[in-house]
Amino acid sequence: MSHANAELLRKFYNAFANLDAETMASCYHENAEFEDPAFSLHGKKEVVGMWTMLCTTVKEKGRDAWQFEFSDIAADDSDGKAHWEPRYRFSATGRMVHNIVDAQFGFRDGLIISHRDHFDFWRWSKQALGTPGVLLGWSSFLKKKVRSQAAANLAAFMAKR
Repeated sequence: MSHANAELLRKFYNAFANLDAETMASCYHENAEFEDPAFSLHGKKEVVGMWTMLCTTVKEKGRDAWQFEFSDIAADDSDGKAHWEPRYRFSATGRMVHNIVDAQFGFRDGLIISHRDHFDFWRWSKQALGTPGVLLGWSSFLKKKVRSQAAANLAAFMAKR
């Protein structure tokens, strides 16, 4: 029998595979934090806002291209990890992306309190952005630009809701 936090991660990733942001939201603590190369989020409202935005975008613009796999879930009372690989159409360019992500988690009160996704930004940017990603994906300039645009997109999405 697996640990309850491993089951929580399975619930989270099964919901993500089904683009079910509401179930994903139920997995996060009120004080949750999320970090990856595109986002730095604090509090459940921001974290859930990001997942809701991503799920909504895929449903509206590219569900036909959506594929999602996860594996290597492990967790104990305080920490967890998972591997996941989404394939999707990047909405800003229409280009197909296959991202390879390793996630680390912290838990509190049976919920996710910290979530860190790690992936090769240059690899992602080459797929998502084409030539600009090939030429600048290694640079802090492009990373900052992507992070800034992601924050602006999230703010605009959350303002509409």
